[in-house]
Amino acid sequence: MVREIDIWRVGNTGLRSPNRIQEGFRIYAESSFVGNFRRRDNEIGFMNLLNERGIIHNEAGKDASGSHARKWRLMFAKNGLIYPKLKKMKEKQASLGALDTVTPFGRTFLMADTYPAMQECFLRAMSVAQEILPEGGYFAPLRWVLTIMLELERRTGSSEISRIEFALWAQTTTPQDDLSAVVDRILDLRERRQHAASKRKFDRGEIERRAECYHKKADNFLDYADMNMRYLRITGIFQRRGRGLMILPTKYVLAEQLAQSSVSENSLLHSYKVLCAGAPLPTDDVPVARKLLDALQKLLKERHIAFEAPAPPLETAVQINVARQRLEQLLAQTDELQYAQRQCREWREISDYMTLILRGGGKKTYDEDYEIEVPRDELPVYLEWILWRAILAINHLTTMPYEVRGFKMDADFMPVSTAGGGKGDLYSEFDDFAILTEVTMSSSSRQEAMEGEPVRRHVSDAVLRWAPKPVYGLFVAVKIDTNTAETFRHGIWYTKQEERQKLEIVPLTLAQYQMYFDAMFSSGNAVPVHVRDLLLCCGENRTEMDAPAWKSHIEHTVRSHVDELQRMAQTGRHAYSYEDDQARDAAESVPFSQSDDLSRGLRTR
Repeated sequence: MVREIDIWRVGNTGLRSPNRIQEGFRIYAESSFVGNFRRRDNEIGFMNLLNERGIIHNEAGKDASGSHARKWRLMFAKNGLIYPKLKKMKEKQASLGALDTVTPFGRTFLMADTYPAMQECFLRAMSVAQEILPEGGYFAPLRWVLTIMLELERRTGSSEISRIEFALWAQTTTPQDDLSAVVDRILDLRERRQHAASKRKFDRGEIERRAECYHKKADNFLDYADMNMRYLRITGIFQRRGRGLMILPTKYVLAEQLAQSSVSENSLLHSYKVLCAGAPLPTDDVPVARKLLDALQKLLKERHIAFEAPAPPLETAVQINVARQRLEQLLAQTDELQYAQRQCREWREISDYMTLILRGGGKKTYDEDYEIEVPRDELPVYLEWILWRAILAINHLTTMPYEVRGFKMDADFMPVSTAGGGKGDLYSEFDDFAILTEVTMSSSSRQEAMEGEPVRRHVSDAVLRWAPKPVYGLFVAVKIDTNTAETFRHGIWYTKQEERQKLEIVPLTLAQYQMYFDAMFSSGNAVPVHVRDLLLCCGENRTEMDAPAWKSHIEHTVRSHVDELQRMAQTGRHAYSYEDDQARDAAESVPFSQSDDLSRGLRTR
């Protein structure tokens, strides 16, 4: 393996999040650009359409060439959603399908109305061999990665592969390399890294050595690794392990089946036909589907999770897979409960995410294997997600964690998309009251037009839903527009029965919320009653003030409550301890600094 190397790519660094592909493709499928996706004017037109719909954020003058559209077109074609262009095979284009029109698999992808269904579509697409092998034929990188990870599992007992291992020895190799030798290299790297005094310095040295056989930018090793792992995770067969990957335990049987064949001797045209029709999966066969279901039931029993055995009929692969998906949902909900229980111990990380959102995105590195990130183009969903985590950290809910949120998450509890329209963002019910939290990244004068009516309507619905329990509305934004504050200051809403409601809605900036959140946890007094008391005090006498005065009153109230919590901590009046001294000291030793890369911030978690 001293030959010249290249790095294969299953995605595109210019389209950072594969979770956005379905949104963008739906816009494409409903547009006039279907089948008319070439030429500069059409590319610019589609790019502008994505920008208008909020899918991309193309700053004025930043991209005048339509390059954004070309990246989206590449991903649509690579995943079999539109018919790709057959280079040097023009006469065969007709046998495949009209260039850039929606494929049968593309229509299936549009109908995928759940996150697992969308993941399965990506899994089908990435299981197809499309990458050229140096010595002839094609391979599927996903299958090759599974082959490597299963060999790691056989040798070490774990399928885990770290970020640097993936960067240097997974994405730079193919099935034409010797599997045993590749895994030897990974394990040798792992052992030497464990004994390195500085892992960051060690990684740089290893990249430099590997780059001697690579004639492009050395930065590509980690940049492409982060991108490749993001796209591989969207298949639902992998999950995060630190900054690397491991095979999801519930998909181990499927991984074994997929890894049995990673190379194809068929033509690229044949692969494209399979891709565009919808590639088969091992779970389409009854024996494999049944084996996967049996393995999942065994896992549930081992974890002592009570479940009802799937009811017959279980004769077809579809019936068996539906039964498995129901049990997978039960397992996911159980895992979410455990995730919720540990949020109170992760409050510092929650606060750090808030800081990144306030900075407009970026990342914070704690050590070589632990980093958090908020991508600039995903600020809205991260704001909703981090407020959900904050609610879980405060705890004492009478509702389940998955009943609080409306947004989707992946297997690692990372956000995928914001809550759908028609209902509020975060519903928190406690013993004696309930809080509906609404969030937005909007900060302009349009904030009131966008949020004023929906927020009041959602709070009104919550009041009717939870009556006679008091309901409080909490509106959180990076910046509160004065007109928005004025709307909530009045808080008047009429129901469909023309019943007048006086709603309690308090607007807080994210900085104010973070200040109070930190004070509750650092003082050991993070309980929901304190949040309710803050909202009540912020809303006092608001009818006697104008909007600017009310905003000032809210700021003063938040600060005075923070001061009170700090006094309680100093006098030892606290209810809980959320971390030991060692954990606190470790967290405080990694402050944000000017050297944190907040401008690029598009690489890892």
